[in-house]
Amino acid sequence: MNYDTIESRGSWRIAMISLAILSVSFGAPLIIVVGLKQIQAVTGIDRGVLSLASALVWLGNGAGGILMGWLADRIGLRAVVTCGITMMAGGLALSSLGSVWALCVGHGLLIGFLGNGALYAPLTIYVSRWFDRRRGTALALIASGQYVAGIIWPTLMEQGIARFGWQPTMFCFGGMVLALLPLVLLLRRAPEPLSAGPARGGALTGGLVLGLRPNTVMVLLCIAAFCCCVPMALPASHLVAYAGDRGVSPSRAAAMLSVMLFCAFFSRQAWGVFADRFGGLWTLLAGSAAQALANGAFALMHTQAGLFSVAAIYGLGFSGIIPAYSVTVRDLFPSREASWRIPTLLFTSMAGMAFGSWFAGWLYDLFSNYMMAFAIGGAFNAVNLLLLGLLVIRLRPSAGERLTVSPAR
Repeated sequence: MNYDTIESRGSWRIAMISLAILSVSFGAPLIIVVGLKQIQAVTGIDRGVLSLASALVWLGNGAGGILMGWLADRIGLRAVVTCGITMMAGGLALSSLGSVWALCVGHGLLIGFLGNGALYAPLTIYVSRWFDRRRGTALALIASGQYVAGIIWPTLMEQGIARFGWQPTMFCFGGMVLALLPLVLLLRRAPEPLSAGPARGGALTGGLVLGLRPNTVMVLLCIAAFCCCVPMALPASHLVAYAGDRGVSPSRAAAMLSVMLFCAFFSRQAWGVFADRFGGLWTLLAGSAAQALANGAFALMHTQAGLFSVAAIYGLGFSGIIPAYSVTVRDLFPSREASWRIPTLLFTSMAGMAFGSWFAGWLYDLFSNYMMAFAIGGAFNAVNLLLLGLLVIRLRPSAGERLTVSPAR
């Protein structure tokens, strides 16, 4: 069925501005990831504690997104994004002091909760309201800011840490974050939604979603999001250190992270098209299955060439998962509920990233290797696949149920 669209050239311009902001902001927590072994050597802080600071970014990002998503609808997106940029720069400056409390407060509160929390979820909601036909493609594009950051910054950060030390590198990156402020002026009010488009399994008769109460589906999605992000955090936060433990040099290990995220960037665009064609739930199931296979391959690889290959394959597989959760929310629930459902779902996924990042570091300190972390991560991935499979099965209405037009579009 053909219907009018709110999409325009301006929609894609807004998406590109959002991508530019996130491509820098997602670079902020990468300094600990790239310099984990060097920071540990200089400060004497346990790897588990440093992993906790990195994990707090994800946790703060998710929790802050709930508050900031709500706040953006009331005081305006520009004010919220401006707050996020300035707080993130302050968090980098504070973390550069090098103490445990400065790293945890700087990363968890300023970079995470008040920083990326005010950027990622609010911009995701904002961009979703500029699109109705190609929403999956657009959300995949802006979510790729994480991967653009991973392509550009790790190698530069490694060189900066090698030449100047990790503290000056972290402080200088804060100045780069502040340079984003002029872009805020280009963010305009989102257009009002037009008539709804075709449903993808949401909004059944009687107010049900997939034949279940809406909040029941939401809870299942949140549990699935947490479980998928626990294993996702291991390569995202520990790949450079893991490769270093396998004898890979710091520069090549940083390049390995860039390769993984380079592949993830282009793959995420393909996953976005896939989501536009088949819907968010099918994208989640396929991406999670690909992630499970690649995580298992990481645990078995010991050579530099093998790790590079698996890093590239991993990037191709897992990259569509996070934006697909936002697409799923817009597929299944009304647009007016996006301002709290999307941040809530992102919070549970970020909480999984935080737990997975810290837990992997703790297990490393306990066993002096990452094998147990990969094994437990595989168990979390299995639970995720089970829950998503149960929801996908319910996409087809049962006998006697009539699928109505969803208000989500």
